[in-house]
Amino acid sequence: MKHFYTFILLLFVTAGFSQEVNNRGDIEGFKLYPNPVTQGKVQIVTASNAPKTVHIYNVLGTPVLKTTILGSELNLTGLDAGVYLIQVYERDKVATRKLIVK
Repeated sequence: MKHFYTFILLLFVTAGFSQEVNNRGDIEGFKLYPNPVTQGKVQIVTASNAPKTVHIYNVLGTPVLKTTILGSELNLTGLDAGVYLIQVYERDKVATRKLIVK
């Protein structure tokens, strides 16, 4: 039950953060595919294709991956199957999405 309450708290915090972030703007042309991830790799495409800092959190809010990518491909073979929260930072913009790994 404790995990359920933590998950609900995480959702409210994420919703509040994403509203705050949207004031700065979402990343232009942001696309994340395939989602759900089945082959261990995900493509993160943006209009400017600049270097991106990627943070991935589990449903409890614990960071599981922090990396920087120069292209568009992110290798997720080290992640267990489940639901995650992914935040992608590019220049002064950020995009937050739900990520499903099968």
